[in-house]
Amino acid sequence: MTPDELVRDHTIYSCVMGSRAFGLATEDSDTDRRGVYLAPAPLFWRFDKPPAHVEGPAEEQFSWELERFCELALRNNPNVLECLHSPVVEHADALGRELLSLRGAFLSREAHTTFVRYARGQRRKLEADVRQYGRPRWKHAMHLLRLLASCRDLLRTGELRIDVGEDREALLAVKRGEVPWPEVEARMNRLGEEADRARDTTPLPAAPDRARVEDFLVRARRASV
Repeated sequence: MTPDELVRDHTIYSCVMGSRAFGLATEDSDTDRRGVYLAPAPLFWRFDKPPAHVEGPAEEQFSWELERFCELALRNNPNVLECLHSPVVEHADALGRELLSLRGAFLSREAHTTFVRYARGQRRKLEADVRQYGRPRWKHAMHLLRLLASCRDLLRTGELRIDVGEDREALLAVKRGEVPWPEVEARMNRLGEEADRARDTTPLPAAPDRARVEDFLVRARRASV
């Protein structure tokens, strides 16, 4: 079975991500698609295992095998968690709907570490651009601000919302390069500090509900035999 066939025939959940999910789309925005496929259990009985992820077959499309997706989500990987909270769901079969019902089981206070670590890596890249070119990649700066706000609000409320809502125009101004870099840096610093404070009072549990997720994975595997 080819990787494309796994995505085409065994996807249990797919959604739109990127600017179209974040409420930041403009006329020239791409449509980024993400998905989860369940590789049939017999494929794991061979020496050559099915791929843990597949790029394509369409442009801007990326999918994870269910087990890999769950592993990353249990680690509170920002990109994976956001897929489970996309407001633009294109496909969800019975297993996909059950996966969505488990969204809360993946969340934990570890989100502070993973989101902030990812944000720091992205900020270092922006700072390198400023040193080399005199300006950052403004689109990336916009998305970093969005991520930090999302992290702060997740820690405050225990819920992950990825649509930027009323912050749309302020963020798009950053994307257009209309906000000076020092002001963008100040916003990043403030959001980071707010996320740190929210960590101390967050309603999120200390650890995700791994047993609940594993039970779902085992049942899905058995159903695919």
